[in-house]
Amino acid sequence: MKVIYPGSFDPLTLGHIDIIKRLSKMYDQVVVAVLINENKNSIFSLSEREEIIKTQIEVDGLDNVVISSFDGLLVNFAKDLGIKTIARGLREVTDYEYEKNIAMFNSKLMDGLETIFLLSNPNYSYISSSGVREVASFKGDVSSFVSREVEGKIREKFDY
Repeated sequence: MKVIYPGSFDPLTLGHIDIIKRLSKMYDQVVVAVLINENKNSIFSLSEREEIIKTQIEVDGLDNVVISSFDGLLVNFAKDLGIKTIARGLREVTDYEYEKNIAMFNSKLMDGLETIFLLSNPNYSYISSSGVREVASFKGDVSSFVSREVEGKIREKFDY
């Protein structure tokens, strides 16, 4: 069985890494799908985000995790890959309300598409990519929110 774990991953956080590791134990293959969104002010380019994720999965020895990118509708990406399961991490109740509505839209757009929700590890439930970006923009210490590898890339990007 295969699963898609979509997101912008800008930057990849410890919460993302935890979800990827957990999915890799549950599925034969995990496709980490990096969203291409030109309207979003990303700190890392698509190729940089893909490289960061690739490095992290190598460090963690996750042989059944692959990286891909997509734009447009996630359901079209899932159809192209022949995958009928999407995974999303939930940090709080507001995440559930938002993700539930997207899952319902997706299931109407693609018959048989299922979305599973994994609760965030409580140690990471407060971490968001936007929060990490804000701390980094002020050259703050992000080491509690991201891996050492990601922290290095953030320090390079923000020159500190």
